Amino acid sequence: MKYTFYLWTVSLLFMVSATAFSQSWVDGVDRHGREVYMPAAQYKWDWGQATFLNSLVHLYNASGDVQKKTYFNYIKQAMDATYAVANGKHPNAVASAHGMAFLARITGEKKYLDKCKEIYADYLKIPRAPNGGVSHRAETIELWDDTVYMLNMFLLEMYRLTGDEKYIADFVEQFNAHHEKLVDAKSGLWVHGWDADQIDYNDGCSIMGWPDPVSRKSSEIWARGNGWIGMALSDALNTISGKSKYRKPLEKAFVQYVAAIAPLQNKESGHWYQLMTLPDAPKNFLESSATAMFAYTIAMGLKMHLLDQKKYGPMAARAYNGIIKNSLRDAGNGYQVPAMVSGGTCIGDENYYLGRKITEGTGFGYGSFIMFGLAYEQYKGLRK
Repeated sequence: MKYTFYLWTVSLLFMVSATAFSQSWVDGVDRHGREVYMPAAQYKWDWGQATFLNSLVHLYNASGDVQKKTYFNYIKQAMDATYAVANGKHPNAVASAHGMAFLARITGEKKYLDKCKEIYADYLKIPRAPNGGVSHRAETIELWDDTVYMLNMFLLEMYRLTGDEKYIADFVEQFNAHHEKLVDAKSGLWVHGWDADQIDYNDGCSIMGWPDPVSRKSSEIWARGNGWIGMALSDALNTISGKSKYRKPLEKAFVQYVAAIAPLQNKESGHWYQLMTLPDAPKNFLESSATAMFAYTIAMGLKMHLLDQKKYGPMAARAYNGIIKNSLRDAGNGYQVPAMVSGGTCIGDENYYLGRKITEGTGFGYGSFIMFGLAYEQYKGLRK
């Protein structure tokens, strides 16, 4: 009788666990992203979509054989739909190329490898700053923090495909060049951009005159811009060998970065602010995509045993629970949509960032939510 009761109890616990897993908001965000926001046949070769695509690669890597097919089929259809326009002529174009490298690795098909070689050749021709940093704009030389992640996705996947550390060397070169120009010495965080000359370029999106006349840096410490950096470092460390010569410097940069973002989390909501060092600014607001990026970085640091569990585990939990409470919209049919997302953003002043439209969804919204939720659930043992 006791044995029967034991089996019944274990079965009940298993069913409760399975039910909780099936109801994970990560799966609802994933499904809405693939089925409603961006069906594979409608994929656009751009940076926001590339972030969402990368989250599907993460899900592929974490899934069993049956579910892998769902993610593989999406990635293949998306890359086949954009094959003719795929290029690497600027960082935001390079971003989506990680899908081609993924397919070259998984399928071994020559057409995907050929496209990767074309895109890498394009990448090598992008204009660069004197320190080697790849310009975010093709028409002028500007370094933006966004660029680090946009290049990172492709370069890391090329390393996974080939095993050639030249791609890791490329990433480290770009991280160091951008860090040199964009880091704020006081906070240890990054400003959004740096201009290589004394001529203001009108990109039709940024505020004219954003560079400081002396330093040529932008003035504000924008949350999502810093979020890209944390995700890039996390993925690099999760990819390269512990024996690589690049490992220790990246680990040091990672730990310093997390120490800089950690004190700025709003403990009540688990979120970070749009302008993260100005929590008391009257128009400032809690922003969810950056929150997911920061929390992803912390969750990955915990998984890789680079961060103290007692200190940072509660921070990741606050973000996970805070997203559930504050930053998801139930769209019915099991769908979940990222909310409280600041829309696409160029470079400006305080009022510019605090006046950005607060929206939902977006490729970087879906992508960052999925990657954080997945990493956190893996850390907590809810997924493999």
